[in-house]
Amino acid sequence: METNNGERPRRGRPRDPEAEPRIRRHAIQLLLERGFDGMTVDDVAEAAGVGKATIYRRWASKEELAHDAMTEVFSIEVPDPDTGSIAGDLTQVYADAVVFASSKEGLALIRLAISEINRDELTAALYRRFLQHRIDLTAAAVDRARSRGEAIRPDADISVMVQWLAGVLIMRALTGEPMPGVEDVDALVRMTLFGICGDAATTVRDRTTAER
Repeated sequence: METNNGERPRRGRPRDPEAEPRIRRHAIQLLLERGFDGMTVDDVAEAAGVGKATIYRRWASKEELAHDAMTEVFSIEVPDPDTGSIAGDLTQVYADAVVFASSKEGLALIRLAISEINRDELTAALYRRFLQHRIDLTAAAVDRARSRGEAIRPDADISVMVQWLAGVLIMRALTGEPMPGVEDVDALVRMTLFGICGDAATTVRDRTTAER
């Protein structure tokens, strides 16, 4: 394309391909540090090294930016261990969960999720999908246990299996009580096994401990 005098028009500044992920990353960071009310588009723009116009070309509002950031938060990969026993699977999942929840970033994320779930129905839907994914993975682990002949009660409630530990972590985040530590994992697993295996829970747990 040429102008009337034969010169090519000057092109604007090329689009920065890294701008969008950088903006999203800093939005997550500021949400974790300050919550939705404390995060501003001005601060995100400054932290990401872009102008506000760059943000508004991609997100029409602060609410859209926050929701997009929370979408990325809830897209984290959920581990799905297959250790050969339900007790071993739960031990690995619970250890990962308490280590994360006990970290500064993990605690901030739990508190942010609580506030965003109560503020924004779209974020609440994200959390429900995330929790359902964890329930689906746990159901698959229980099915594997049954196929191995492990004594899982036929009425074991998989949703409660997942929700009760999530409830403990959320309550402790809200009240400021210390999070369970790795040293508490065996006790947490025993409680779950008792709920899904009944009287067979002790035998299942003892056999798994002996195999370590």
